[in-house]
Amino acid sequence: MSKETFPSVETLKGVGPKVAERLQRIQIFTVQDLLFHLPIRYQDRTRIRPVGALRAGEECVVIGSIAHSEVVFRKRRMLLVSVEDGTGRVLLRFFYFNKSQRDNLSVGVKIRCFGEIRRGLKGPEMVHPEYEILHDDEPTKVEDHLTPIYSTTEGLHQLSLRRLTSQSLQWVSQNNEPTLDLLPSPPRIDGQNVSIIEALKFVHRPPPEADTEALSSGKHPMQRRLAFEELLAQQLSLSKLRLQMQKQDAVAILPKGKLYRDLVDALEFELTGAQKRVIKTVFSDLSNDYPMLRLVQGDVGSGKTLVAIAGCLQAIEAGYQAVMMAPTEILAEQHLRNFSKWLEPLGVRLAWLSGKLTTSKANEMKALIASGTANAIIGTHALFQQGVEFKNLAFVVIDEQHRFGVHQRLALREKGIQDGMHPHQLIMTATPIPRTLAMTAYADLDYSVIDELPPGRKPISTIAIPMERRQEVVERVANACRNGQQAYWVCTLVEESEALQCQAAEDVYRVLSQMLRGVKVGLVHGRMKGKEKDAVMQEFTAKKIDLLVATTVIEVGVDVANASLMIIENAERLGLAQLHQLRGRVGRGTEESSCVLVFDPPLTENAKTRIDTMRNTNDGFKIAQVDLEIRGPGEVLGTRQTGMLQLRIANIMRDQDLIPLVQEYAKQILEEYPHNVDAVIQRWLGRSTEYGQV
Repeated sequence: MSKETFPSVETLKGVGPKVAERLQRIQIFTVQDLLFHLPIRYQDRTRIRPVGALRAGEECVVIGSIAHSEVVFRKRRMLLVSVEDGTGRVLLRFFYFNKSQRDNLSVGVKIRCFGEIRRGLKGPEMVHPEYEILHDDEPTKVEDHLTPIYSTTEGLHQLSLRRLTSQSLQWVSQNNEPTLDLLPSPPRIDGQNVSIIEALKFVHRPPPEADTEALSSGKHPMQRRLAFEELLAQQLSLSKLRLQMQKQDAVAILPKGKLYRDLVDALEFELTGAQKRVIKTVFSDLSNDYPMLRLVQGDVGSGKTLVAIAGCLQAIEAGYQAVMMAPTEILAEQHLRNFSKWLEPLGVRLAWLSGKLTTSKANEMKALIASGTANAIIGTHALFQQGVEFKNLAFVVIDEQHRFGVHQRLALREKGIQDGMHPHQLIMTATPIPRTLAMTAYADLDYSVIDELPPGRKPISTIAIPMERRQEVVERVANACRNGQQAYWVCTLVEESEALQCQAAEDVYRVLSQMLRGVKVGLVHGRMKGKEKDAVMQEFTAKKIDLLVATTVIEVGVDVANASLMIIENAERLGLAQLHQLRGRVGRGTEESSCVLVFDPPLTENAKTRIDTMRNTNDGFKIAQVDLEIRGPGEVLGTRQTGMLQLRIANIMRDQDLIPLVQEYAKQILEEYPHNVDAVIQRWLGRSTEYGQV
């Protein structure tokens, strides 16, 4: 059943232009949209609780008679109403009330009220409960199902949403409800085959005996049936995008391999088996006449840059341009150094674009790019700005892709489209993504993992030390530097302000310079000019600086083999991915390396988990799994901006056991029921699929 088959919400009773406009604000246009606007929690109004059994924190229905009612004047005017039911008394407290309310809530009146119980000075209280005055001859009635609470918008009441949902459920029951099922057969989840309409009826109106604990945790089989279909919509959406990409044209770049062989011969080390495997896959992708779209992930130091360079060389040898875009100046500069070191001896001409270039230098680089004189182009987001034109761009590498906004990635790709030909794309990340999440979030991409570190890499030992023992850390740094080692001291600030972070680093630099006589201390932060930063980094690389004080600007892209000690101050303020990236700046040589996490107690539970995880493992994938559990997929992937993974009822961590079944169904629907694909996607994702092709 397509979206058009469902009537507009304006056909429902009680929906005029104003209500329709409010519903549209929360993406509700049709009866189907109402059905899939799912409750976020429930209230239990199906039972009357004796006052004597009330517990603080619970929401419940109480029926009793008003024993006392008065207006009091304390810090503010209040109406206090005492209700008793024979088992005890509960106090109702109103801060906002009018004269008729005060008159109606008089002694002897029978009342039913619902609200959250709080612990007051003289017993249980409800503040501003919902209430209804009962007449003596009125039978005591309660709700016949749990009460759903929906996400809403200004001017749209819960009661209105409940009434409209009831009308929508009624409409489906009267209008051939099997057509709501878009799957070939109900999936078997938790031992049950549940139709979509059964699940919707249950989730919108759970019976009194429903397992409220399972409902509140999202683990009820009826919720899991809906979560399954939402994950399926996600999978179908990305699979469809992948099929669309494969219908686009790209230049088939056949491997000649001479430049690559020359590169390998010139390297001072052997490529790992994992690097060779992924490079072979990239070469194979580039030889297709549709655009390559591959995600390569590898832990810190696994050698992703060489994989990217190998792909660039294949494009360059065939007469095309290749571009590498990085999210920060410092990472782009690191790539420039590597590309220069490895590619210039092979006769490859480089160009470099960043926001910090002078106008004349930027114009010179743009001319090299536009003329095709430059074969390999490295830069930051400056690459996709107006005025940058490529001669024949065929290969795009995006590093740390989640750090870019979706429009930025799209803009660079668009620059490479010429005569209907699309560039090949390689997307790299050093933020390891657990397999379950990668299979779900990146179903439109081919996916490779560099799961091997270069030989000789030694694990980094990590310890955590409270701030009061900071002096011990300073002494450890002094000893290490006097013994010929080099160290980083990373300053973090909870504030987002770059200026404040740089100020903090400057303060630490001054203090450590005074304390550490005989130790050469350097400083690098994001507000320094590129030349200043380069000069400091070159001195550090040349061992003229022993201790480098820095902000988290050195998180990625800094590679100094002799540095073997990393101090991270206020480590509790950083996320796991960032801590892991920072730690990866050491351990790049043959020396035993250490990382010291200096923290300011007391630690929150999450901070304690992060620091314990860092102490216990160097494995980026284990770290990523814990990070995912703490922060959730939207934060880990940086995909909040794309609209993807804004799941309504599914939870990738909780529902990961459904993924294999989801993939099985997605394949079957794409092959046997292609006419249902768009309907499933539209039902769950609506307008959030626009940017997926990036």
